[in-house]
Amino acid sequence: MGSYSYPVESRHPGWPAKLGGLRVPAGVVSVRPVRLRDAGEWSRIRLRDRDHLEQWEPTGIGPWPDRNAFWSWPSQWAALRGLARRGQCLPFTITVDGKFAGQITVGNVIRASLRSAWIGYWVSSDIVRGGVATAAVALVTDHAFEAAGLHRLEATVRPENNASIRVLTKAGYRQEGLFERYLDVAGAWRDHLCFAVTKEEIGDGLVSRLVAMGRADLL
Repeated sequence: MGSYSYPVESRHPGWPAKLGGLRVPAGVVSVRPVRLRDAGEWSRIRLRDRDHLEQWEPTGIGPWPDRNAFWSWPSQWAALRGLARRGQCLPFTITVDGKFAGQITVGNVIRASLRSAWIGYWVSSDIVRGGVATAAVALVTDHAFEAAGLHRLEATVRPENNASIRVLTKAGYRQEGLFERYLDVAGAWRDHLCFAVTKEEIGDGLVSRLVAMGRADLL
Protein backbone atom coordinates (compact mmCIF):
# COMPACT_ATOMS: atom_id res chain seq x y z
CA MET A 1 0.00 0.00 0.00
CA GLY A 2 1.18 3.50 -0.73
CA SER A 3 1.76 6.06 1.99
CA TYR A 4 0.07 9.42 2.06
CA SER A 5 1.06 12.64 3.75
CA TYR A 6 -1.33 15.37 4.74
CA PRO A 7 -0.47 18.99 5.53
CA VAL A 8 -0.60 19.71 9.23
CA GLU A 9 -1.68 23.20 10.24
CA SER A 10 0.01 24.94 13.15
CA ARG A 11 -1.96 24.95 16.38
CA HIS A 12 -2.03 28.74 16.24
CA PRO A 13 -1.33 29.82 12.63
CA GLY A 14 -0.57 33.52 12.22
CA TRP A 15 0.42 34.15 15.84
CA PRO A 16 2.73 35.50 17.10
CA ALA A 17 3.72 37.86 14.28
CA LYS A 18 5.03 41.36 13.64
CA LEU A 19 3.45 43.37 10.81
CA GLY A 20 4.32 46.68 9.14
CA GLY A 21 5.55 49.34 8.97
CA LEU A 22 3.10 51.37 7.01
CA ARG A 23 3.48 55.15 6.92
CA VAL A 24 0.31 57.22 7.34
CA PRO A 25 -0.20 60.89 8.36
CA ALA A 26 0.09 60.03 12.08
CA GLY A 27 3.40 58.15 11.66
CA VAL A 28 4.67 54.65 10.98
CA VAL A 29 2.10 52.01 11.95
CA SER A 30 3.22 48.53 13.00
CA VAL A 31 1.48 45.65 14.73
CA ARG A 32 3.01 43.18 17.19
CA PRO A 33 1.81 40.68 19.81
CA VAL A 34 0.49 42.08 23.09
CA ARG A 35 3.13 42.16 25.85
CA LEU A 36 2.97 42.09 29.63
CA ARG A 37 5.00 45.31 29.74
CA ASP A 38 2.28 47.12 27.75
CA ALA A 39 0.47 47.55 31.09
CA GLY A 40 1.60 51.11 31.83
CA GLU A 41 0.75 52.71 28.49
CA TRP A 42 -2.37 50.58 28.03
CA SER A 43 -3.77 51.75 31.37
CA ARG A 44 -2.67 55.38 30.99
CA ILE A 45 -4.34 55.77 27.59
CA ARG A 46 -7.53 53.91 28.46
CA LEU A 47 -8.07 55.83 31.70
CA ARG A 48 -7.44 59.13 29.91
CA ASP A 49 -9.66 58.19 26.96
CA ARG A 50 -12.66 56.89 28.88
CA ASP A 51 -15.06 59.30 27.15
CA HIS A 52 -13.58 58.37 23.78
CA LEU A 53 -13.82 54.58 24.28
CA GLU A 54 -16.53 53.61 26.77
CA GLN A 55 -19.47 54.64 24.57
CA TRP A 56 -18.45 52.11 21.89
CA GLU A 57 -17.18 49.12 23.88
CA PRO A 58 -19.22 46.24 25.37
CA THR A 59 -20.32 46.83 28.95
CA GLY A 60 -17.85 45.20 31.35
CA ILE A 61 -18.00 43.97 34.92
CA GLY A 62 -17.03 46.63 37.44
CA PRO A 63 -16.25 50.34 37.05
CA TRP A 64 -14.08 51.59 34.18
CA PRO A 65 -11.20 52.75 36.45
CA ASP A 66 -10.87 49.27 37.94
CA ARG A 67 -11.17 47.40 34.64
CA ASN A 68 -8.49 49.57 33.07
CA ALA A 69 -6.10 50.00 35.97
CA PHE A 70 -2.44 49.00 35.62
CA TRP A 71 -2.98 45.92 37.77
CA SER A 72 -5.85 44.63 35.62
CA TRP A 73 -3.70 44.21 32.49
CA PRO A 74 -1.70 41.09 33.49
CA SER A 75 -4.81 38.92 33.73
CA GLN A 76 -6.16 40.27 30.43
CA TRP A 77 -2.81 39.74 28.75
CA ALA A 78 -2.59 36.17 30.07
CA ALA A 79 -6.11 35.40 28.87
CA LEU A 80 -5.41 36.80 25.39
CA ARG A 81 -2.12 34.92 25.14
CA GLY A 82 -3.83 31.70 26.23
CA LEU A 83 -6.51 32.07 23.56
CA ALA A 84 -3.84 32.86 20.97
CA ARG A 85 -1.85 29.73 21.83
CA ARG A 86 -5.01 27.68 21.37
CA GLY A 87 -5.58 29.26 17.97
CA GLN A 88 -8.76 31.05 19.04
CA CYS A 89 -7.63 34.64 18.58
CA LEU A 90 -4.83 36.88 17.26
CA PRO A 91 -4.25 39.62 19.85
CA PHE A 92 -2.02 42.50 18.73
CA THR A 93 -0.76 45.85 19.94
CA ILE A 94 -0.80 48.78 17.51
CA THR A 95 2.28 51.00 17.59
CA VAL A 96 2.96 54.35 15.94
CA ASP A 97 6.63 55.24 15.54
CA GLY A 98 7.37 52.41 17.95
CA LYS A 99 5.08 53.67 20.73
CA PHE A 100 1.96 51.94 22.09
CA ALA A 101 -1.11 53.38 20.36
CA GLY A 102 -3.93 50.85 20.77
CA GLN A 103 -5.01 47.27 20.23
CA ILE A 104 -6.39 45.17 17.40
CA THR A 105 -7.70 41.65 17.86
CA VAL A 106 -9.00 38.92 15.60
CA GLY A 107 -11.30 36.94 17.88
CA ASN A 108 -13.64 33.96 17.97
CA VAL A 109 -11.57 32.17 15.33
CA ILE A 110 -13.47 29.21 13.89
CA ARG A 111 -11.68 26.93 11.48
CA ALA A 112 -12.76 23.74 9.65
CA SER A 113 -15.10 24.65 6.77
CA LEU A 114 -15.96 28.15 8.13
CA ARG A 115 -12.55 29.78 8.71
CA SER A 116 -14.13 32.93 10.06
CA ALA A 117 -13.51 35.45 12.85
CA TRP A 118 -14.33 38.96 14.00
CA ILE A 119 -11.93 41.91 14.11
CA GLY A 120 -12.03 44.66 16.73
CA TYR A 121 -9.75 47.61 17.50
CA TRP A 122 -9.27 50.82 19.43
CA VAL A 123 -6.68 53.59 19.14
CA SER A 124 -5.54 56.47 21.31
CA SER A 125 -7.63 59.64 20.98
CA ASP A 126 -4.62 61.75 20.04
CA ILE A 127 -4.12 59.88 16.75
CA VAL A 128 -7.74 59.54 15.63
CA ARG A 129 -8.10 60.62 11.98
CA GLY A 130 -4.39 60.00 11.38
CA GLY A 131 -4.95 56.82 9.37
CA VAL A 132 -3.69 54.53 12.16
CA ALA A 133 -6.76 52.34 12.64
CA THR A 134 -7.28 51.94 8.90
CA ALA A 135 -3.65 50.89 8.41
CA ALA A 136 -3.83 48.44 11.32
CA VAL A 137 -7.05 46.88 10.02
CA ALA A 138 -5.50 46.46 6.56
CA LEU A 139 -2.31 44.91 7.94
CA VAL A 140 -4.13 42.46 10.19
CA THR A 141 -6.78 41.54 7.61
CA ASP A 142 -4.14 40.65 5.02
CA HIS A 143 -2.29 38.64 7.67
CA ALA A 144 -5.46 36.82 8.74
CA PHE A 145 -6.21 35.75 5.17
CA GLU A 146 -2.65 34.65 4.41
CA ALA A 147 -0.57 33.45 7.39
CA ALA A 148 -3.58 32.70 9.62
CA GLY A 149 -5.48 30.89 6.87
CA LEU A 150 -8.88 32.53 7.40
CA HIS A 151 -11.50 33.16 4.73
CA ARG A 152 -13.86 35.76 6.21
CA LEU A 153 -13.63 38.58 8.76
CA GLU A 154 -16.47 40.66 10.12
CA ALA A 155 -16.67 43.75 12.29
CA THR A 156 -19.67 45.19 14.11
CA VAL A 157 -20.06 48.88 14.86
CA ARG A 158 -22.79 51.08 16.28
CA PRO A 159 -24.51 53.15 13.55
CA GLU A 160 -23.59 56.32 15.47
CA ASN A 161 -19.87 55.53 15.36
CA ASN A 162 -19.03 57.41 12.17
CA ALA A 163 -15.28 57.31 12.79
CA SER A 164 -15.17 53.51 12.97
CA ILE A 165 -17.45 53.18 9.94
CA ARG A 166 -15.00 55.33 7.98
CA VAL A 167 -12.11 53.13 9.12
CA LEU A 168 -13.79 49.95 7.89
CA THR A 169 -14.97 51.35 4.58
CA LYS A 170 -11.58 52.92 3.81
CA ALA A 171 -9.87 49.65 4.66
CA GLY A 172 -12.08 47.76 2.20
CA TYR A 173 -14.90 46.24 4.27
CA ARG A 174 -18.49 46.29 2.98
CA GLN A 175 -21.69 46.73 4.98
CA GLU A 176 -23.84 43.59 5.14
CA GLY A 177 -26.72 44.45 7.43
CA LEU A 178 -28.01 45.50 10.83
CA PHE A 179 -27.92 43.39 14.00
CA GLU A 180 -30.72 44.67 16.23
CA ARG A 181 -30.02 44.93 19.98
CA TYR A 182 -26.79 43.05 19.35
CA LEU A 183 -24.48 44.05 22.22
CA ASP A 184 -24.79 45.56 25.67
CA VAL A 185 -22.83 48.79 25.28
CA ALA A 186 -22.79 51.63 27.81
CA GLY A 187 -25.51 49.93 29.81
CA ALA A 188 -28.08 49.23 27.07
CA TRP A 189 -28.64 46.78 24.21
CA ARG A 190 -27.47 48.56 21.08
CA ASP A 191 -28.01 47.97 17.37
CA HIS A 192 -24.82 47.31 15.38
CA LEU A 193 -24.03 47.42 11.69
CA CYS A 194 -22.18 44.39 10.36
CA PHE A 195 -19.25 44.91 7.99
CA ALA A 196 -17.36 42.03 6.39
CA VAL A 197 -14.77 41.04 3.82
CA THR A 198 -13.69 37.69 2.36
CA LYS A 199 -10.37 36.61 0.94
CA GLU A 200 -11.66 36.64 -2.63
CA GLU A 201 -12.52 40.34 -2.38
CA ILE A 202 -9.14 41.77 -1.44
CA GLY A 203 -7.16 41.09 -4.61
CA ASP A 204 -3.49 41.85 -3.92
CA GLY A 205 -4.39 42.81 -0.35
CA LEU A 206 -5.88 45.71 1.58
CA VAL A 207 -2.44 47.18 2.29
CA SER A 208 -1.67 47.29 -1.43
CA ARG A 209 -5.02 48.96 -2.00
CA LEU A 210 -4.29 51.66 0.59
CA VAL A 211 -0.91 52.32 -1.00
CA ALA A 212 -2.41 52.49 -4.50
CA MET A 213 -5.00 54.99 -3.26
CA GLY A 214 -2.28 57.19 -1.74
CA ARG A 215 -3.50 56.64 1.84
CA ALA A 216 -0.28 54.94 3.00
CA ASP A 217 3.31 54.17 2.03
CA LEU A 218 5.15 50.90 2.57
CA LEU A 219 8.55 51.15 4.23
